[in-house]
Amino acid sequence: MLQEPEPTTAQLVSRAMSWPLPVGREAFRILNRTQLSDAQELLRLKSGLLARKARIDSKYFYDATGCALFNAICAQPEYYLTRTETKIFADHRAEIVSYLPTQLQWIDLGCGDGLKSKPWIGAARAHRYVGVDIAQEALEKTLRHMAAQFPGIECAGVVCDFSQLLSIEDVLDERPESPAVLFYPGSSLGNFAAGHALALLNSFRENLGSRGCLLIGVDLVKDVKLLHAAYDDAQGVTAAFNRNVLRVVNRLLDANFDTRKFQHHAHFDPRAARIEMRLRARVDHCVRIGSEKREFRAGESILTEYSHKYTVEGFGRLLSSAGFARQKLWTDEAGWFGVFLASP
Repeated sequence: MLQEPEPTTAQLVSRAMSWPLPVGREAFRILNRTQLSDAQELLRLKSGLLARKARIDSKYFYDATGCALFNAICAQPEYYLTRTETKIFADHRAEIVSYLPTQLQWIDLGCGDGLKSKPWIGAARAHRYVGVDIAQEALEKTLRHMAAQFPGIECAGVVCDFSQLLSIEDVLDERPESPAVLFYPGSSLGNFAAGHALALLNSFRENLGSRGCLLIGVDLVKDVKLLHAAYDDAQGVTAAFNRNVLRVVNRLLDANFDTRKFQHHAHFDPRAARIEMRLRARVDHCVRIGSEKREFRAGESILTEYSHKYTVEGFGRLLSSAGFARQKLWTDEAGWFGVFLASP
């Protein structure tokens, strides 16, 4: 029997962008908790690009095209993170659930399409699902799917950049009888420097109360060749994902970045234990950013993302510093990825 050919990157992107919406009345509500106005956010973005060491916040990756490209990245053979974490979840779900509180509310941080949470909703017998994301349109789409697939549970959403420190106390306090499980998969905490990561973990702990817990996935330090390949796949999907952020900037800031003049670059810094993802100028050229102009010399780069990697011991100490006294760990056979369950 002939096997079906592997889907192309273009096909993966097309599928990711064509997820149909269920039809029916809205069975959820959304609260907007964004702390900065659009004008303030755009000023920060522009200032970062005009700085001597230019940078773009990684949250700007995720327009519709960026989300689709990231889904395609997760399907690349080099990108071990998603499939390794997924297998840990599948292999240990029953044991992990045995440590979770009952009658819980499932708080999906940076929920995206919500697919990672779906297997947990029934397994944990959640009474409520709360999606948290910066993109309101995408969050609405996710909540429609959750409400349609799990009609017996309450669904709610919070629009906020929780990296600016979680602020959803009022949403959690609506159901004081339901302890919160904060779900933060994908090693997204690695995007933040140590001080910011600790502050974010502190804000998580403060929102949990005495009965809640944090279920978090983190990528572990490993062979540099594996790390480089994961962030620079052979098909060039990560490169396309990285360059797409310039198109986002063009729309938001009335800029004229030419993606062909920038090259994707990913490098592991062993001293900081992190992948640094950048866009490097191929040639000397000038870019208009709104009413401003910025010269880029050949080889000059724009920092687009950090992705910190942890040791088991080091991340355990970070959790302890944030006030998480009780910790459980599950990992894969190769020790590439860790899933921590932590509570105060």
